[in-house]
Amino acid sequence: ADCRYTCHQECRSLIQLDCRRPGQCQSQLSPESTLLPPCSQNVTQTVEEEKPEPLTIQEIKQKIEKYNAKVTNCLLMKLNDDGTYTGFIKVHLKLRRPVTVPAGIRPQSIYDALKEVNLANMTDKRTSFYLPLDAIKQLHISSTTTVSEVIQGLLKKFMVVDNPQKFALFKEMRKDGQVLFQKLPLTEYPLYLRLLAGPDTDVLSFVLKENETGEVEWDAFSIPELQNFLMILDKEEKDKIQQVQRKYEKFKQRLQQTLKEARGKPG
Repeated sequence: ADCRYTCHQECRSLIQLDCRRPGQCQSQLSPESTLLPPCSQNVTQTVEEEKPEPLTIQEIKQKIEKYNAKVTNCLLMKLNDDGTYTGFIKVHLKLRRPVTVPAGIRPQSIYDALKEVNLANMTDKRTSFYLPLDAIKQLHISSTTTVSEVIQGLLKKFMVVDNPQKFALFKEMRKDGQVLFQKLPLTEYPLYLRLLAGPDTDVLSFVLKENETGEVEWDAFSIPELQNFLMILDKEEKDKIQQVQRKYEKFKQRLQQTLKEARGKPG
């Protein structure tokens, strides 16, 4: 009532006021009336949702039929006799750091895929490179496939030999102009989430990112990995310096041209 203090809903638990007349404030102004709605800026934040109740086989059948009716790319879900089902998910790769792969290994053939040959085990040589930003990988999985298995499957397809614990699968949603991310637990079932959300990737999409847990745990990286990081950072630094030099060189040329054209003119 005195200070007219207001705050956002998500900030309420962080606020501590030293009110001079708390009795008057509490009697005239309830805490709920001092709250502003959350910001509507286009930001990325982590959200948590309550886990939905498990579906019955009949509910799953109905949802699959409804899901398939909306599919436009032939990537249908199929219900099995035992109540499980199979389908497709797309995973966006948004990795900011390089990954480690075997050096000098030929591309995986159809024979290797059918025989489940792990080419990464055929050499001890390693190299690092950046995966294409925003690359999309399509996976055919079942309703019993966990997040942990999806991560391991993606790493195997790209022959990445890094520890799977360095990566995490997120679900990305768009709501009220905001981009919301939620890190999925390793025991979650991505195809079940896809079924509940429907085939529209604007409603729900999956993203593979680094498993950020705060400070980078450098002890988890090998010496060759750390050396590769230094080489990549050195290259990025040189590229940035060249960009700045080219920018100001063009500015210098335009300035000199302007001065040349202005010579002999009044003023």
